[in-house]
Amino acid sequence: MAKDDPKTAIDAGGLRYRSKVAGSPFSATGAFGAATMSCFLCGKHRPRAQLKTRKLLGKAQAVCAPSCKELEELLSKKA
Repeated sequence: MAKDDPKTAIDAGGLRYRSKVAGSPFSATGAFGAATMSCFLCGKHRPRAQLKTRKLLGKAQAVCAPSCKELEELLSKKA
């Protein structure tokens, strides 16, 4: 059961998407601290200030601080 191919057309300039915004939503805004990383446990992108390193599977991994569930609750209360 393969998915259907999306209906796109290649532009004369070689671009496939005309409406897609250039760039990445996860790019740094110039400062190293403003960059985002994904949490190793939940996979959501967060600013580095909201992450901590924890040793998982023998390597230091970035995870949400204090935990994924608590951080999500904090952010939902602010919004």
